[in-house]
Amino acid sequence: MTDATSSVLRPTVAVLGCGWLGLPLAQALVGAGYPVHGSTTTPGQLLTLRDAGIRPFLLRLAPSLTPTDADTLQALLHGVDVLVLNVPPTRAAGSPQAYPALLRPVAEATVLSGVRHVLLVSSTGVYADEPRLMQESDALAAFTAEAPLLQAEALFQPPFHTVVRLAGLIGPGRSPGRFLAGRAGVPHGEAPVNLIHLQDCISLLTCIIERNLWGHTFNASAATHPTRRAFYTAAATRLGLQPPTFLEETTGGKQIDSSLIRELTGYQFRHEDVVAALEYC
Repeated sequence: MTDATSSVLRPTVAVLGCGWLGLPLAQALVGAGYPVHGSTTTPGQLLTLRDAGIRPFLLRLAPSLTPTDADTLQALLHGVDVLVLNVPPTRAAGSPQAYPALLRPVAEATVLSGVRHVLLVSSTGVYADEPRLMQESDALAAFTAEAPLLQAEALFQPPFHTVVRLAGLIGPGRSPGRFLAGRAGVPHGEAPVNLIHLQDCISLLTCIIERNLWGHTFNASAATHPTRRAFYTAAATRLGLQPPTFLEETTGGKQIDSSLIRELTGYQFRHEDVVAALEYC
């Protein structure tokens, strides 16, 4: 249980992007005694944030912010120690190539506002789809003009900021049984899946803030990696849906190594077995 004194001692956190992941993360931080600011692009969500104890802001990012959004961004960041930047590449208008431009005004605003640390929620999509184990340093070889995720990460460099590359997200409201159900001729049936449950995402991001683990790049994925064929067949069957059928080929794929984040946070995943985690989706 937290009290007023412990709340004052905790850094103020802003969660930019209070959606499927950002809202429950912000709620967890409030529950842990952090003062929390949160942004949404949906006016109807403002009351939801306020009622959860989150100071709400209506903000829509763009490569060139409107005067209103620029002022709102500065207000969101005022007095903030840690910014959790949770804006997926799909928010970039046009194509993922626009993603770095979308985040650049945020990077500039953090400097002007004196934000000490940024926790950037990124993706294991930074890695090439090659049949081998991928550690954090393996993304550097893919740093090209066609690597928008890595370009976005480069806006928030150590030693003061940390990047967490999340594997595929599963959890309440995001049941993987619907992803491929009924599809025919799905490729890469023997490739390993790389997934992480919402509960583990929230706990890991909170651990990083609590333990001041700044200046790192982390992978975050459950430890089990069943094949796509086995996992999505089980996921669809669990929902009573027609399982997908896969091409008869043996092409493998990347497997994400998340040993570094486990070592430095000491966090024990609650959903290591991603097939068993289907019960909690």
